[in-house]
Amino acid sequence: MELHILEHRLRVASIAKESIQLFTYGLIKLAFLSSKTRGRKTPSLCPLPRVHLSAWAFPSQTTGIANASSGAFPRLGDFVALFRTRNGDVNSAARTLLVFPAWCKFFSLTETPEDYTIIVDEEGFLELPSSEHLSVADATWLALNVVSGGGGFSGSQPIGVTKIAKSVIAPLADQNISVFMLSTYQTDFILVRERDLPFVMHTLAAEFTILRVVNGETVAADDLGITNGFVKPKLVQRPVIHPLSSPSNMFCVTSLDPDTLPTVATLLMDVMFYSNGVKDSVVGNEDSGHIRFFSFSLIEGYISLVMDVQTQQRFPNNLLFTSASGELWKMVRIGGQPLGFDECGIVAQISEPLAAADIPAYYISTFKFDHALVPEENINGVVNALQVSQAEKH
Repeated sequence: MELHILEHRLRVASIAKESIQLFTYGLIKLAFLSSKTRGRKTPSLCPLPRVHLSAWAFPSQTTGIANASSGAFPRLGDFVALFRTRNGDVNSAARTLLVFPAWCKFFSLTETPEDYTIIVDEEGFLELPSSEHLSVADATWLALNVVSGGGGFSGSQPIGVTKIAKSVIAPLADQNISVFMLSTYQTDFILVRERDLPFVMHTLAAEFTILRVVNGETVAADDLGITNGFVKPKLVQRPVIHPLSSPSNMFCVTSLDPDTLPTVATLLMDVMFYSNGVKDSVVGNEDSGHIRFFSFSLIEGYISLVMDVQTQQRFPNNLLFTSASGELWKMVRIGGQPLGFDECGIVAQISEPLAAADIPAYYISTFKFDHALVPEENINGVVNALQVSQAEKH
């Protein structure tokens, strides 16, 4: 198999939920502007002047600090109305958003009950304003992708974190290398700190042909000379055992054709940025066992969505891709306190027992906690297996 080191230099950040309105302008650009760039250039048309969108995105400019802090920022309908005056309908409004020149090629936003986690390349990171409400991990990260049978991640079937537990996740944990995981509909990305790359390559070289993506082309990583001066890290003991919980939501992992994104752009904006002020009548609140979790990724033109079934029902049935079986997933949340970025082996703690039981899983790390998604019919067995594994490590 091949291990590809993607060319994106990534930043990982957290936005406080009560302050999301301060970042909506940049996040909308990152989420909706580069979907049409896969394999072709986006025409540079004339967008709505920035001042209009800025007035919507920053509530203090229109409603005052007091109202902004209480969540009374302009409704999505107010934002759409701005575009209607210029374009005539909602779809035209969405298309107006999509004609900015594209630059960001790796963007992921995940909402949890605690915060919004952003993973974005350095070019896209410049769109986020400096703020006390934005916490940024103090490292640059690189994305690794396991590819079987050649080709890029877009053409491979999802491998699943459990399928790379023994070949990637566990060896890196044993060598004291921290990882940050992002599973998508298309594939799995293993994020490592850029400074750890020589250790990563040394650890995995026996298992993989390691290639690096440079200007869209794959080249042998050895040609870059990045292993010079390598010092093998010391083997470390596996990490502290973290508590597990399983919310009652059922989730789907899906995608959509980027060409159809304008059709649901306003709905996606509502789901992504206005959930704090909306209570779903079916779900109720988190006291009932449901949690708020929504993940959107736009990576090299490919879209991935993770949402619960109540949110899925808001989307047109014919737009979302699903598996033939319509498989649903249950979540295992890892962590009682924020996990941080320095502890090693957290992903291995979950993926190894699942791999031993041959249970597939998606895995999404966020700024404070980790999340594994397993087939709903396996959830009780998964929780039991993980708890037994944890007990054996004490």
